[in-house]
Amino acid sequence: MTAMRIEILNTGTELLLGSTANTHGTWMGQELVKLGLRVQRQMTVPDGQAILDSLRETTSRSDVVLVTGGLGPTSDDITREALAEVLGVEMIEDEAALRSLREFFEKRNKPMVRANLKQAQNLVGADILPNNNGTAPGIYAPPRLGGDPKCAVFLLPGPPRELYPMFHDEVIPRLKALAGVDEIDNVRELKFVGVGESDFHDQLDDELAKIEGLEVGYCARLGEVDLRLIGSDAVIEQGRELTLAKFDEFLVSEDGANLETVVVRELTRLGKTLSTAESCTGGLVASRITDVSGASSVFTHGFVTYSNEAKSQLIGVSGDTLVAHGAVSQEVASEMAEGARRTSGSDYGISITGIAGPSGGTADKPVGTVCFGIAGPNGVKTFREMHPRSRRDFKQQASQRALDLVRRALKADH
Repeated sequence: MTAMRIEILNTGTELLLGSTANTHGTWMGQELVKLGLRVQRQMTVPDGQAILDSLRETTSRSDVVLVTGGLGPTSDDITREALAEVLGVEMIEDEAALRSLREFFEKRNKPMVRANLKQAQNLVGADILPNNNGTAPGIYAPPRLGGDPKCAVFLLPGPPRELYPMFHDEVIPRLKALAGVDEIDNVRELKFVGVGESDFHDQLDDELAKIEGLEVGYCARLGEVDLRLIGSDAVIEQGRELTLAKFDEFLVSEDGANLETVVVRELTRLGKTLSTAESCTGGLVASRITDVSGASSVFTHGFVTYSNEAKSQLIGVSGDTLVAHGAVSQEVASEMAEGARRTSGSDYGISITGIAGPSGGTADKPVGTVCFGIAGPNGVKTFREMHPRSRRDFKQQASQRALDLVRRALKADH
């Protein structure tokens, strides 16, 4: 990794009150690691004097500071003024920024109030970063500006719809120039589903540690683990081969694609279609699939059959089967999957029926019991498993498992 010292400074009282979720650090950290860069520190401060104090602190010890928020037209938006004071430079009205502001309001047939003029202010010697998605342009103060501290500072808008495009279009090219990114090590991220982080530690860590020049990192989430390999092409390939020798069946992607994206991608590649029949997950699997662009070409139907009546009426689950085995059973899961496939005319059908809790469990079927069915050209397979978690986590875990069953079925059949 490049040894550039990068800090993120998030501003805004609403972030500390919890009324707005602070996701900027996570997102920018993920984007930076793709460039071989990493965040050394992240700080969140309220509006006001704390911004000035924090800018003095962060610029004195960092090579780059990424500041989010505080670029609006209101009195508590003081990030520009604070940076100007820290760097000891004046502020002027930027003609290009003012022109862009006026065009923004003209296109929307809205008057521009006097307070918006504040957003056209820039530090002498700094660059304006265009904002095509809002009124607040960003600012780039290069490390030469003001003499000391010799730290590059990016002032960026807070709303993600404005921050993310600006980061890609304006920040990344400048960071590459500052860091000499073309000479850094590569980064490969392997995504696994259905295996725990402890399995990697037990079976893989010691062997990966023997590969000289390889840096290894993990990111574990509910139902999945990301393995990050950093180094030269040769050592990354060594680590990759070693990992897949043990965990190949659990590998979802090597390009960062999530499970639903992989499923849609594989269905598209094979020219196959999928339908879902969900009870306890309430349509979560269908929602995740349709989050993926292009899903319309492979996803035909999503049945949410929460009640026994819906299971029978919509996808033909037998009343006798429901009485004999109960809604949460492999027998019902089998009929749900095949019923979804038959009714929709899809190539594959996936079903889920379970007990999310916290109530509804029995001695034979405790809370967390879930049954899956996957129907395809080669018949139906069913699985009964236990996922005793909170209701929300249970649904997420069950949807993850269902998508993985589709992935595995596509791989086995083709």
